[in-house]
Amino acid sequence: MSGGAPTGGTLADRVILVTGMSGAGRTAALKVLEDLGSEAVDNLPLRLMATLVGQGPAAGRGLAVGIDIRTRDFDAGVFADTVAKLRQHTSIPIDILFLDCDANVLQQRYTESRRVHPMASDRPLVDGIIAERLLLAPLREAADIVIDTSHTNIHEFADILRGQLAKAEAAAPHVQVISFAYRNGVPRDADLVFDARFLRNPHYDPDLQPLTGRDPAVGAYIESDADFAAFFERLTDLLALLLPRFQAEGKSYLTIAIGCTGGRHRSVFVAERLGAWLGGQALRVDVRHRELTDGGPGSADNQSAGRKDNP
Repeated sequence: MSGGAPTGGTLADRVILVTGMSGAGRTAALKVLEDLGSEAVDNLPLRLMATLVGQGPAAGRGLAVGIDIRTRDFDAGVFADTVAKLRQHTSIPIDILFLDCDANVLQQRYTESRRVHPMASDRPLVDGIIAERLLLAPLREAADIVIDTSHTNIHEFADILRGQLAKAEAAAPHVQVISFAYRNGVPRDADLVFDARFLRNPHYDPDLQPLTGRDPAVGAYIESDADFAAFFERLTDLLALLLPRFQAEGKSYLTIAIGCTGGRHRSVFVAERLGAWLGGQALRVDVRHRELTDGGPGSADNQSAGRKDNP
């Protein structure tokens, strides 16, 4: 988990600095924040950030500022240092929102839109994406909120962003548990990743294959694995150790990813069980299944929709 904890408050008294990979959804994020009542400013020169942010949001409004590598005088290290200094000298809540995305998805978005990547005007697109990721590494590390937009359309992205902002405003720790398929990639915004592929696979049982980890029959099949009980006990023991330490460091939210081959059976069941356990630890918990109905690359919705409306 990276960066400092979001500083709390409501959108009406917060500054959200929106940055990240080009093509990952900065413009969409600014529109969502504007709809939520923030004043949105895009492509602000970095040298003016301290002045604008130091003044704070207008009365009764929040302030959302978009800054990325296309911004004049952009420097990721200077960006992070400027935010750190502002936090030391002002009581205004300031959060960095970093939008990330898989390279292959970014390539597809730029190819479909026929836009030129800001770091690929004189080299292959993939080289520009790699160079940008390296350039932005210090800023991603300093971010308070990281959202991976690889497998979301504009509407899902807006919901996730609203949810993350709500988490940042709340005092109690918030944990998100995501099930996923390894063949479709590890969620980029995951803080902790656990592999459930060693467990018995219901996929090879004809009666269980069309079901998901939410179905009792699938759950019973996975629980019958001789190593499941020991695995789950050790998993919860580890989290019982880590969660208080994250909280002590001011981490107000944590994303835990559980993966299996297809993202429909084992990872879903473990995520559901883990979500129930976490809920019993006085934590606020969301459980999301990327490959089922959440629009993941393996979901029926995604396969039929074609994902034309990415952020």
